[in-house]
Amino acid sequence: MFWESGDYHGHHVRAPIGVSMLIDWLPEQPRMVRVRVRDYTCDCQPTSYELCQAGGVRFIRRISKERGGLLIAVSPDAVALAINELWAKLLKGAAR
Repeated sequence: MFWESGDYHGHHVRAPIGVSMLIDWLPEQPRMVRVRVRDYTCDCQPTSYELCQAGGVRFIRRISKERGGLLIAVSPDAVALAINELWAKLLKGAAR
């Protein structure tokens, strides 16, 4: 469910179950365009995620709480369909 549908609390990512896909996390780079957060997970865990869109592509942002700060990484950019599928796998525990 996307946040526009009224689920403001955020998803809880399931524990890894037979992880079939490893995401190639990259350091976040400054972007020239605005980033829109389309969906997100609950930040009650040490690591939370955001489904983002910018400049016609989508990506997933990973936010990890470490040593009193935040460590931010992003997945590679791709078309919406590919990232939406990756987002679903991440939420189900099949991707990390």
